[in-house]
Amino acid sequence: MPVPPLSPTQQLLSPDDVADYIAASFGADRQVADCGPLTGGGFATVWWVRLDDGADVVLKVGPPSHVPLLRYETGMLAAEARYFRLVAARAPQVPVPPVLHHGRDARLGEWLVTGRLPGRALPDLDGADEGARYDFGATVATLHRITGDRFGYDAGRAGGITWSVAFAAIVDDLLADAVDWNVTLPAPPQRFREVVARHAGLLDQVRRPALLHFDGWDGNVLAAPDAHGAYRMCGLVDGERFLYGDPMLDLVSPLLFRRAEDEPEHPFLHGYADAVGTPLVFDDRVRRRLALYRMHLHLLMTVEMPSRGITVGNDPGRHTLLAELLDRDLADLSAE
Repeated sequence: MPVPPLSPTQQLLSPDDVADYIAASFGADRQVADCGPLTGGGFATVWWVRLDDGADVVLKVGPPSHVPLLRYETGMLAAEARYFRLVAARAPQVPVPPVLHHGRDARLGEWLVTGRLPGRALPDLDGADEGARYDFGATVATLHRITGDRFGYDAGRAGGITWSVAFAAIVDDLLADAVDWNVTLPAPPQRFREVVARHAGLLDQVRRPALLHFDGWDGNVLAAPDAHGAYRMCGLVDGERFLYGDPMLDLVSPLLFRRAEDEPEHPFLHGYADAVGTPLVFDDRVRRRLALYRMHLHLLMTVEMPSRGITVGNDPGRHTLLAELLDRDLADLSAE
Protein backbone atom coordinates (compact mmCIF):
# COMPACT_ATOMS: atom_id res chain seq x y z
CA MET A 1 0.00 0.00 0.00
CA PRO A 2 1.36 3.47 -0.83
CA VAL A 3 2.63 5.43 2.16
CA PRO A 4 0.88 8.83 2.50
CA PRO A 5 3.28 11.77 2.17
CA LEU A 6 3.84 14.07 5.13
CA SER A 7 4.36 17.20 3.01
CA PRO A 8 2.86 18.54 -0.24
CA THR A 9 6.34 18.31 -1.74
CA GLN A 10 6.45 14.55 -1.14
CA GLN A 11 5.03 12.14 -3.69
CA LEU A 12 2.84 9.14 -2.92
CA LEU A 13 4.84 6.01 -3.83
CA SER A 14 4.16 2.30 -3.88
CA PRO A 15 6.60 -0.60 -4.25
CA ASP A 16 5.58 -0.80 -7.92
CA ASP A 17 6.56 2.85 -8.37
CA VAL A 18 9.92 2.13 -6.74
CA ALA A 19 10.46 -0.72 -9.18
CA ASP A 20 9.79 1.69 -12.07
CA TYR A 21 12.43 4.12 -10.80
CA ILE A 22 14.98 1.34 -10.35
CA ALA A 23 14.32 0.02 -13.87
CA ALA A 24 14.64 3.55 -15.28
CA SER A 25 17.94 3.94 -13.44
CA PHE A 26 19.65 0.60 -14.11
CA GLY A 27 17.66 -1.20 -16.80
CA ALA A 28 14.79 -3.64 -16.82
CA ASP A 29 16.99 -6.52 -15.67
CA ARG A 30 17.55 -4.97 -12.24
CA GLN A 31 14.87 -6.09 -9.82
CA VAL A 32 13.76 -4.90 -6.40
CA ALA A 33 14.02 -7.60 -3.74
CA ASP A 34 12.59 -5.47 -0.94
CA CYS A 35 11.93 -1.81 -0.16
CA GLY A 36 10.31 0.56 2.30
CA PRO A 37 9.97 4.25 3.12
CA LEU A 38 12.50 6.21 5.15
CA THR A 39 11.26 8.96 7.43
CA GLY A 40 12.80 12.09 8.89
CA GLY A 41 12.78 14.51 5.96
CA GLY A 42 10.04 16.79 4.73
CA PHE A 43 11.03 17.67 1.16
CA ALA A 44 11.62 14.62 -1.04
CA THR A 45 10.15 11.13 -0.81
CA VAL A 46 12.85 8.69 0.31
CA TRP A 47 12.80 4.87 0.23
CA TRP A 48 15.41 2.26 1.07
CA VAL A 49 15.72 -0.42 -1.60
CA ARG A 50 17.43 -3.81 -1.64
CA LEU A 51 18.20 -4.94 -5.18
CA ASP A 52 18.15 -8.51 -6.38
CA ASP A 53 21.96 -8.69 -6.25
CA GLY A 54 21.91 -7.76 -2.56
CA ALA A 55 22.96 -4.14 -3.02
CA ASP A 56 21.30 -1.63 -0.69
CA VAL A 57 20.47 1.74 -2.21
CA VAL A 58 18.43 4.83 -1.39
CA LEU A 59 15.86 6.25 -3.80
CA LYS A 60 14.99 9.92 -3.43
CA VAL A 61 12.11 11.27 -5.55
CA GLY A 62 11.64 15.00 -6.00
CA PRO A 63 8.39 16.95 -5.72
CA PRO A 64 5.88 16.80 -8.59
CA SER A 65 6.57 19.47 -11.21
CA HIS A 66 3.35 21.37 -10.43
CA VAL A 67 4.12 21.78 -6.71
CA PRO A 68 5.39 25.29 -5.83
CA LEU A 69 8.71 25.48 -3.99
CA LEU A 70 10.80 28.11 -2.25
CA ARG A 71 13.17 29.94 -4.56
CA TYR A 72 16.37 28.30 -3.34
CA GLU A 73 14.81 24.83 -3.67
CA THR A 74 14.98 24.87 -7.48
CA GLY A 75 16.79 21.75 -8.72
CA MET A 76 17.44 20.32 -5.26
CA LEU A 77 18.05 16.71 -6.32
CA ALA A 78 20.50 17.79 -8.99
CA ALA A 79 22.21 19.92 -6.34
CA GLU A 80 22.50 16.91 -4.05
CA ALA A 81 24.09 14.86 -6.80
CA ARG A 82 26.60 17.67 -7.44
CA TYR A 83 27.39 17.92 -3.73
CA PHE A 84 28.03 14.22 -3.22
CA ARG A 85 30.19 14.01 -6.35
CA LEU A 86 32.16 17.10 -5.34
CA VAL A 87 32.82 15.78 -1.84
CA ALA A 88 33.78 12.33 -3.16
CA ALA A 89 36.30 13.94 -5.51
CA ARG A 90 37.72 16.65 -3.23
CA ALA A 91 37.37 15.14 0.26
CA PRO A 92 37.19 11.36 -0.24
CA GLN A 93 37.70 10.74 3.49
CA VAL A 94 34.23 12.18 4.17
CA PRO A 95 31.61 9.38 4.15
CA VAL A 96 28.92 10.59 1.76
CA PRO A 97 26.74 8.23 -0.30
CA PRO A 98 27.98 7.36 -3.80
CA VAL A 99 25.77 8.72 -6.57
CA LEU A 100 24.53 5.80 -8.66
CA HIS A 101 22.01 7.58 -10.87
CA HIS A 102 20.38 11.00 -11.24
CA GLY A 103 17.42 10.94 -13.59
CA ARG A 104 14.73 13.15 -15.11
CA ASP A 105 11.76 11.85 -17.04
CA ALA A 106 8.49 13.37 -18.24
CA ARG A 107 6.51 10.61 -16.50
CA LEU A 108 8.64 9.90 -13.42
CA GLY A 109 9.86 13.41 -12.73
CA GLU A 110 13.27 13.83 -11.08
CA TRP A 111 14.94 11.27 -8.83
CA LEU A 112 18.27 10.28 -7.34
CA VAL A 113 19.67 6.88 -6.44
CA THR A 114 22.64 6.60 -4.09
CA GLY A 115 24.31 3.85 -2.16
CA ARG A 116 22.91 3.28 1.32
CA LEU A 117 25.38 4.05 4.10
CA PRO A 118 25.55 2.00 7.31
CA GLY A 119 24.64 3.37 10.70
CA ARG A 120 21.73 5.20 12.29
CA ALA A 121 20.93 8.88 12.59
CA LEU A 122 22.01 10.58 15.81
CA PRO A 123 18.45 10.89 17.20
CA ASP A 124 18.05 7.10 16.92
CA LEU A 125 21.13 6.09 18.89
CA ASP A 126 20.77 4.20 22.15
CA GLY A 127 24.04 5.27 23.73
CA ALA A 128 26.50 8.10 24.19
CA ASP A 129 27.03 10.06 20.98
CA GLU A 130 29.91 12.40 21.93
CA GLY A 131 32.39 10.61 19.69
CA ALA A 132 30.11 10.83 16.66
CA ARG A 133 29.52 14.53 17.28
CA TYR A 134 33.26 15.13 17.60
CA ASP A 135 33.79 13.30 14.30
CA PHE A 136 31.10 15.40 12.66
CA GLY A 137 32.82 18.60 13.74
CA ALA A 138 36.09 17.37 12.25
CA THR A 139 34.27 16.36 9.07
CA VAL A 140 32.70 19.81 8.66
CA ALA A 141 36.14 21.40 9.05
CA THR A 142 37.42 19.11 6.30
CA LEU A 143 34.59 20.13 3.98
CA HIS A 144 35.33 23.80 4.63
CA ARG A 145 38.71 23.40 2.94
CA ILE A 146 36.87 23.11 -0.38
CA THR A 147 36.49 26.52 -2.03
CA GLY A 148 33.87 27.64 -4.54
CA ASP A 149 34.20 30.26 -7.27
CA ARG A 150 31.44 32.50 -5.87
CA PHE A 151 29.41 32.97 -2.70
CA GLY A 152 25.91 31.61 -2.19
CA TYR A 153 24.08 28.90 -4.09
CA ASP A 154 25.11 27.57 -7.48
CA ALA A 155 23.10 26.91 -10.65
CA GLY A 156 21.77 30.46 -11.04
CA ARG A 157 20.25 30.74 -7.57
CA ALA A 158 20.91 33.52 -5.05
CA GLY A 159 24.59 34.38 -4.83
CA GLY A 160 27.19 37.06 -5.45
CA ILE A 161 30.84 37.97 -5.76
CA THR A 162 30.98 38.94 -2.06
CA TRP A 163 29.50 37.23 0.98
CA SER A 164 27.44 40.29 1.93
CA VAL A 165 25.85 40.47 -1.52
CA ALA A 166 25.14 36.74 -1.54
CA PHE A 167 23.73 36.67 2.00
CA ALA A 168 21.49 39.66 1.31
CA ALA A 169 20.19 37.95 -1.85
CA ILE A 170 19.51 34.74 0.09
CA VAL A 171 17.52 36.62 2.74
CA ASP A 172 15.69 38.65 0.08
CA ASP A 173 14.57 35.44 -1.62
CA LEU A 174 13.15 34.13 1.65
CA LEU A 175 11.31 37.40 2.26
CA ALA A 176 9.86 37.19 -1.25
CA ASP A 177 8.81 33.60 -0.55
CA ALA A 178 7.09 34.80 2.63
CA VAL A 179 5.01 37.19 0.52
CA ASP A 180 4.18 34.48 -2.03
CA TRP A 181 3.05 32.09 0.70
CA ASN A 182 1.34 34.73 2.85
CA VAL A 183 3.60 33.94 5.82
CA THR A 184 3.26 36.28 8.78
CA LEU A 185 6.68 37.25 10.16
CA PRO A 186 7.31 38.65 13.65
CA ALA A 187 8.81 41.81 12.13
CA PRO A 188 8.39 43.76 8.87
CA PRO A 189 10.55 42.53 5.97
CA GLN A 190 12.42 45.82 5.89
CA ARG A 191 13.75 45.18 9.38
CA PHE A 192 15.42 41.98 8.21
CA ARG A 193 16.93 43.81 5.24
CA GLU A 194 18.19 46.64 7.44
CA VAL A 195 19.87 44.22 9.84
CA VAL A 196 21.65 42.46 6.98
CA ALA A 197 22.70 45.76 5.36
CA ARG A 198 23.98 47.06 8.69
CA HIS A 199 26.35 44.10 8.95
CA ALA A 200 27.58 44.11 5.33
CA GLY A 201 31.09 45.15 6.31
CA LEU A 202 31.27 42.40 8.90
CA LEU A 203 30.10 39.81 6.38
CA ASP A 204 32.69 40.95 3.86
CA GLN A 205 35.47 40.07 6.27
CA VAL A 206 34.74 36.57 4.92
CA ARG A 207 36.91 36.45 1.80
CA ARG A 208 36.82 32.78 0.86
CA PRO A 209 33.63 30.96 -0.22
CA ALA A 210 33.95 27.72 1.75
CA LEU A 211 31.76 24.72 0.93
CA LEU A 212 28.92 24.59 3.48
CA HIS A 213 26.64 21.63 4.10
CA PHE A 214 24.19 23.95 5.93
CA ASP A 215 21.72 21.20 6.91
CA GLY A 216 23.80 19.55 9.61
CA TRP A 217 21.02 18.75 12.05
CA ASP A 218 21.20 15.45 13.94
CA GLY A 219 19.01 13.55 11.48
CA ASN A 220 21.58 13.94 8.68
CA VAL A 221 24.51 12.48 10.64
CA LEU A 222 24.88 8.68 10.75
CA ALA A 223 26.84 6.77 13.38
CA ALA A 224 27.69 3.19 14.24
CA PRO A 225 29.54 1.56 17.17
CA ASP A 226 33.26 0.97 16.78
CA ALA A 227 35.16 -2.07 18.06
CA HIS A 228 34.89 -0.72 21.59
CA GLY A 229 31.17 -0.04 21.38
CA ALA A 230 31.53 3.75 21.13
CA TYR A 231 29.43 5.49 18.49
CA ARG A 232 31.46 7.16 15.74
CA MET A 233 30.27 9.01 12.68
CA CYS A 234 30.01 6.86 9.56
CA GLY A 235 27.88 8.93 7.17
CA LEU A 236 26.72 12.40 6.14
CA VAL A 237 23.57 12.65 4.04
CA ASP A 238 21.14 15.20 2.57
CA GLY A 239 23.59 17.59 0.94
CA GLU A 240 21.05 19.21 -1.40
CA ARG A 241 21.01 22.55 0.48
CA PHE A 242 24.73 23.20 0.16
CA LEU A 243 26.11 26.63 -0.61
CA TYR A 244 29.39 28.55 -0.38
CA GLY A 245 30.14 31.13 2.28
CA ASP A 246 31.26 31.72 5.85
CA PRO A 247 32.31 28.54 7.70
CA MET A 248 30.61 29.89 10.82
CA LEU A 249 27.22 29.30 9.17
CA ASP A 250 27.80 25.57 9.57
CA LEU A 251 28.00 25.94 13.36
CA VAL A 252 24.27 26.74 13.58
CA SER A 253 22.33 23.63 12.50
CA PRO A 254 24.40 21.14 14.54
CA LEU A 255 23.34 23.09 17.66
CA LEU A 256 19.78 23.70 16.54
CA PHE A 257 17.83 26.17 18.73
CA ARG A 258 20.97 26.75 20.82
CA ARG A 259 24.01 29.02 20.58
CA ALA A 260 27.46 27.68 19.78
CA GLU A 261 29.09 30.54 21.67
CA ASP A 262 27.26 29.45 24.84
CA GLU A 263 28.53 25.85 24.59
CA PRO A 264 32.27 26.01 23.80
CA GLU A 265 32.76 22.52 25.27
CA HIS A 266 30.30 20.89 22.87
CA PRO A 267 31.97 17.85 21.21
CA PHE A 268 31.06 19.09 17.71
CA LEU A 269 32.95 22.34 18.37
CA HIS A 270 35.90 20.43 19.84
CA GLY A 271 36.09 18.24 16.76
CA TYR A 272 35.90 21.26 14.49
CA ALA A 273 38.59 23.21 16.35
CA ASP A 274 40.94 20.22 16.52
CA ALA A 275 40.62 19.64 12.77
CA VAL A 276 41.18 23.32 12.00
CA GLY A 277 44.17 23.38 14.33
CA THR A 278 43.19 26.53 16.24
CA PRO A 279 40.68 27.16 19.02
CA LEU A 280 37.33 28.71 18.15
CA VAL A 281 37.26 32.29 19.41
CA PHE A 282 33.77 33.67 19.92
CA ASP A 283 34.56 37.37 19.86
CA ASP A 284 31.94 40.01 19.10
CA ARG A 285 32.43 39.73 15.35
CA VAL A 286 31.91 35.96 15.35
CA ARG A 287 28.93 36.25 17.71
CA ARG A 288 27.24 38.73 15.38
CA ARG A 289 27.84 36.54 12.35
CA LEU A 290 26.38 33.56 14.21
CA ALA A 291 23.35 35.67 15.14
CA LEU A 292 22.86 36.55 11.47
CA TYR A 293 23.03 32.90 10.49
CA ARG A 294 20.59 31.85 13.21
CA MET A 295 18.23 34.56 11.98
CA HIS A 296 18.53 33.17 8.46
CA LEU A 297 17.83 29.59 9.58
CA HIS A 298 14.87 30.59 11.75
CA LEU A 299 13.50 32.72 8.90
CA LEU A 300 13.83 29.80 6.49
CA MET A 301 12.11 27.41 8.90
CA THR A 302 9.26 29.89 9.30
CA VAL A 303 8.82 30.61 5.60
CA GLU A 304 8.90 26.94 4.57
CA MET A 305 6.02 25.95 6.87
CA PRO A 306 3.10 26.29 4.42
CA SER A 307 5.05 24.60 1.63
CA ARG A 308 5.42 21.61 3.98
CA GLY A 309 1.78 21.61 5.02
CA ILE A 310 2.60 23.03 8.47
CA THR A 311 0.15 25.60 9.82
CA VAL A 312 -0.39 27.48 13.06
CA GLY A 313 -3.39 25.21 13.56
CA ASN A 314 -1.59 21.86 13.23
CA ASP A 315 1.74 22.88 14.82
CA PRO A 316 1.30 26.00 16.96
CA GLY A 317 4.38 25.20 19.01
CA ARG A 318 6.72 25.45 16.05
CA HIS A 319 5.25 28.78 14.94
CA THR A 320 5.52 30.24 18.44
CA LEU A 321 9.07 28.99 19.00
CA LEU A 322 10.36 30.34 15.70
CA ALA A 323 8.69 33.71 16.23
CA GLU A 324 10.34 33.98 19.65
CA LEU A 325 13.73 32.99 18.25
CA LEU A 326 13.47 35.50 15.41
CA ASP A 327 12.54 38.24 17.87
CA ARG A 328 15.63 37.39 19.90
CA ASP A 329 17.87 37.24 16.79
CA LEU A 330 16.71 40.67 15.63
CA ALA A 331 17.15 42.14 19.12
CA ASP A 332 20.68 40.75 19.37
CA LEU A 333 21.58 42.17 15.96
CA SER A 334 20.03 45.56 16.68
CA ALA A 335 21.97 46.06 19.91
CA GLU A 336 25.04 48.28 19.79
